[in-house]
Amino acid sequence: MSEAAEKLILPHIPDLHRIEVYEQHGGYSALRKALGMKPEEVVDEVKKSNLRGRGGACFPTGLKWTFMPKQTTKQKYLCANGDESEPGTFKDRQIFESNPHLFIEGSLIAAYAMGINITYVYVRGEYLKWIKILQGAIDEAYRKGYIGQHVFGTTFSTEMYIHRGAGAYICGEESALMNSIEGYRGYPRVRPPFPAQFGLWGSPTTINNIETLANVPIIIDRGWEWYSKIGAPKHPGPLLYGVSGHVNRPGVYELPTGVLLTDLIYEFAGGISGNKKIKAVIPGGSSTMWLRGEEIEGVRMDADSLKVAGSAIGTGGVMVMDEETDILRVLARITRFYHHESCGQCTPCREGCGWMENILNRFVAGEGTLADVDLLLDVANNIEGNTICALGDAAAWPVQSVIKKFRDEFERRAKRGPSPKKPVHPPHVGALQP
Repeated sequence: MSEAAEKLILPHIPDLHRIEVYEQHGGYSALRKALGMKPEEVVDEVKKSNLRGRGGACFPTGLKWTFMPKQTTKQKYLCANGDESEPGTFKDRQIFESNPHLFIEGSLIAAYAMGINITYVYVRGEYLKWIKILQGAIDEAYRKGYIGQHVFGTTFSTEMYIHRGAGAYICGEESALMNSIEGYRGYPRVRPPFPAQFGLWGSPTTINNIETLANVPIIIDRGWEWYSKIGAPKHPGPLLYGVSGHVNRPGVYELPTGVLLTDLIYEFAGGISGNKKIKAVIPGGSSTMWLRGEEIEGVRMDADSLKVAGSAIGTGGVMVMDEETDILRVLARITRFYHHESCGQCTPCREGCGWMENILNRFVAGEGTLADVDLLLDVANNIEGNTICALGDAAAWPVQSVIKKFRDEFERRAKRGPSPKKPVHPPHVGALQP
């Protein structure tokens, strides 16, 4: 392991989820500091730090906060997005389990900076264990007076509530999330208007990812200049990388942005099981574009570097596949997920995802043809950019990238017989048969 890598491995702090342990390590001092500043000074500090959203879009957080109107007669809301339903993504869960008060403190600072007195934390319903941990931490913060009326004896008052999702991936999309909180079906909304003008119940709303908010206390405590020097200059700060697949030490690793993808896989995740070669890597969760194993040398894990490499940082969910992986079976399984999770509001996504799944199942069963490759790409191209939200894009991008990077896999499998592994999942009842 390199010297630089060794310096990044910090000792585990037992029971950090308990408020007294968190306070022993400086917890809630950033909130106290922020409350001694003007709200616009807090926003400016986050803006100058160049903190970018950790939910996938990488939008500048401080800039998003400036969209919240300062003067309004309406109730203002903060929504913390902890839905985290994308395959390969599991970093928010780590925050809930290991350091929930860091997120809570960041949410309180954000609420103060934008003049918000109600925060909803949207968590996927399957995270029952982590919801209980988070609720326990929120209860502790209430008892200490960090949430509630006149925090630290100031005029700032705020409330925080957990809203459990009901197992729909689409509710990770910010406008579908708001519809879900309001009690409606999780349909994404057409924009404009945008949430900062017309969000929850028609009121100004800001939506931030859990990990994004967990970065805020660090910025306030250490200052924007210190924070902006961590990692990649245009995408700074620490990042939680969730590494899964054919590695010896899968898990969540907190490292600076811009770390080499090869270092992440070989130094931290322990390399490939059985010392096999890497066939493919999905660098940012299942919706991001794939990289071939021979392409990853020199690739860094930040938004700009991965864009140049032809992919995206997404949620930092790195999925590693070794040389024996059945690429088409993996792609078929991912496409089945997006077909199942499509809300059905937009025709290209509702119908196109089913077409893509069925075509890929034909290849897995050994019934695909070379003409099907072009048909599959044509369907994916007609989904991308033609839907209200990005779920259609998320379904199309993996298909587009695998055809581009692994077309040889399709050609070898065309009418050559079925995969020797597990049986193919049948298409959904009522699905179109292209």
